[in-house]
Amino acid sequence: MADTLPAVGTPAPDFTLEDQTGSPVTLSDFRGKQAVVLYFYPKADTSGCTVEASGFRDAYADYQALNVAILGVSPDPVKALAKFTHKYNLPFRLLADVEHHCSEAYGVWGEKTFMGRKYMGVHRVTFLIDREGVIRKVFPKVKPEGHSVEVLEALKEIV
Repeated sequence: MADTLPAVGTPAPDFTLEDQTGSPVTLSDFRGKQAVVLYFYPKADTSGCTVEASGFRDAYADYQALNVAILGVSPDPVKALAKFTHKYNLPFRLLADVEHHCSEAYGVWGEKTFMGRKYMGVHRVTFLIDREGVIRKVFPKVKPEGHSVEVLEALKEIV
């Protein structure tokens, strides 16, 4: 997985996915924002994904003050994202990558192992994309706890 991630300094692959309301979201529509935090997570409403999303939620005002958009991407269907958003009062958009085309374009779809069983899924990776649509930082092996703080620190170098 790690060697297939888009490199820092390269254009972020554009995409259009449905958000938790079923509305289409296109990455290039965010050009002009100071930055976009594009984070990939395995499955809505699981422990690690809830911790990660809650961290972004709790610091949301800080991201807004910097004019930074947060987009979470998972292979969950729109209905599951809507439930997750409502349950945890998430103020940012979650995107349904059911066919995992976006996850593949970003190199985060790959083999995983859980309790000795191998399967295909989304690796927890975050990208910081600047106002021109260029990848400025990649967090390849995200630990959910404290990740939002780590991202805010990295954004200070970009915005």
